[in-house]
Amino acid sequence: MAGMRRSRRGDGGSRDGDGQRPSLRSLKPLIPFALRYKGRILAALVALTVASAATLALPVAARRVIDHGFSHQDGGLIDAYFGVMIAVVATIAVASAARFYTVVTLGERIVADLRAAVFRRLTELDPAFFDQAKSGEIVSRLTADATQVKSAFGVSVSMALRNTLLFLGALGMMVITSPKLSGLVIAAIPLVVLPLVFSGRAVQRRSRAAQDRLADASAYAAEAVGAVRTMQAFGMEQATSQRFAAAAEEAYQAARASSAARAWLTGAVIFLVSASIVGILWWGAQDVLAGRMSSGRLSQFVLYAVFAASALGQLSEVYGELSAAAGAAERLGEILAARPAITAPPSPVPMTGRDAGTIALEDVRFSYPTRDSQSLQGVSLRVEAGERVALVGPSGAGKSTVFQLLLRFYDPQAGRVLIDGHDLRELDPAELRRRIALVPQDPVIFMGTVAENIRYGRPEASEADVRRAAALASAAEFVEALPQGYDTPVGERGVTLSGGQRQRVAIARAILKDAPILLLDEATSALDAESERAVQQALDRLMRGRTTLVIAHRLATVRGADRILVMEAGRIVEEGTHDELVRKGGLYSRLAALQFEPEPLRSEAAE
Repeated sequence: MAGMRRSRRGDGGSRDGDGQRPSLRSLKPLIPFALRYKGRILAALVALTVASAATLALPVAARRVIDHGFSHQDGGLIDAYFGVMIAVVATIAVASAARFYTVVTLGERIVADLRAAVFRRLTELDPAFFDQAKSGEIVSRLTADATQVKSAFGVSVSMALRNTLLFLGALGMMVITSPKLSGLVIAAIPLVVLPLVFSGRAVQRRSRAAQDRLADASAYAAEAVGAVRTMQAFGMEQATSQRFAAAAEEAYQAARASSAARAWLTGAVIFLVSASIVGILWWGAQDVLAGRMSSGRLSQFVLYAVFAASALGQLSEVYGELSAAAGAAERLGEILAARPAITAPPSPVPMTGRDAGTIALEDVRFSYPTRDSQSLQGVSLRVEAGERVALVGPSGAGKSTVFQLLLRFYDPQAGRVLIDGHDLRELDPAELRRRIALVPQDPVIFMGTVAENIRYGRPEASEADVRRAAALASAAEFVEALPQGYDTPVGERGVTLSGGQRQRVAIARAILKDAPILLLDEATSALDAESERAVQQALDRLMRGRTTLVIAHRLATVRGADRILVMEAGRIVEEGTHDELVRKGGLYSRLAALQFEPEPLRSEAAE
């Protein structure tokens, strides 16, 4: 999470402020993904070596033609030289094609694995991570940043290796051809390399800033599109468009700054390289005129110098691309490096027995990472297996926080949460959650069919089980009336379903899971009176023999609870049955009066 927070900084998320300079070391986390495919890497290196060696052979053939071919009357020798050159060119073409295919497919494979690994890590991280991260920014990392990395591994790394081999090979052949001129070239290299190194840091910093600004725009777009009905209902289309346009403009300005840095880097390198070649060519021309060097040898040297210069110039471009990719890799690496705060212990206590379900909180104190105030202040409660307990109280009292702790989305700062006498820290969170069925107040419906959404509670469930769960949740009637029945797509977030229909699908999902512990958070809040009655009857049947915690603001739905716990400001302030709490005249009594008495009062006022 620290890495995600760093990326929100105004400096574009570079690590200069942390005392660490941006560098290509940010690509290091990607190396294990590449090493999975050693065979492809070896094939690419072989093709790369063959193509480079063949390229370096061309100037030698050209020298032979210039120095010897034209001095003979027999044209057969010239034909032989040119035939050799054609063979060399064919070798270059085949080897280059093989290199391109192996490297590009390797890049695609690495990025596919990288995206899968990043997404897998996201599914493992606890809610505290997502309390501070924006979903749109995370999606931007999975898409835009991964694409940037793919470009690096698919093309840039290959070009870097190719041009490095060409540069070193050409430099070696230049030394063999003319040690004196080569000394001048080697002396000029620092003039080219030093600007490359120093400018590369600025390129990576600006590239990271561009990726961060693009993530900001993506995050805002995702939020706006997800709430398009609310946006249009409040007439905020123009304001929303203007805000996104401003975010997109910031992303453009950051990208332009990154491109400007890379352009200056490329231009400076091309000028320095070209100027060096012109100077060395002039010097070599003096040797030819003085008879100290043949024209063919000078041509060979110039060709190698051009190869070296071209390779060095392309290395400058590739370095800029790799620096940009390093910024993207750094952002992906932050997610890969993130570790969930909620993990299974080395030797988790096994959960056995179908009738498990005793719940206890012992002096629990808890505050969310993003808040300073405590949501729970010394809460203690016990729910026996099979007992039905309701949590009521005003908003913000801490009711939903109890659910969050029972699901072990968070750990309390003090006290203990126990299931069947075991501290949740001693259990495997995955095994714990398999024994809990949750129906939230705002049900989550995934893009897919109705059947797929119900089966989310138990993926291996049969079609008959799905239909039975839907019937128990009073969802079968509306589902069967849909165009394709249970195979009807529901759209993103279940947009094609009404609020009550989404709630009943979520209840069917919980029924299908058939867990020993039920957590119902306003499970019938979005239903009409008739559907609520039917669903409540189904829930009553489902709750028999199961430990059930019910959060409810509508007190009429919890009258049948074995006990009612009244919460206020993170504490349990009252406990008892409905009738007992009404007689006490406390907070519950006041809440009940507000819900049950207004109707008669309105009738009296009307009279």
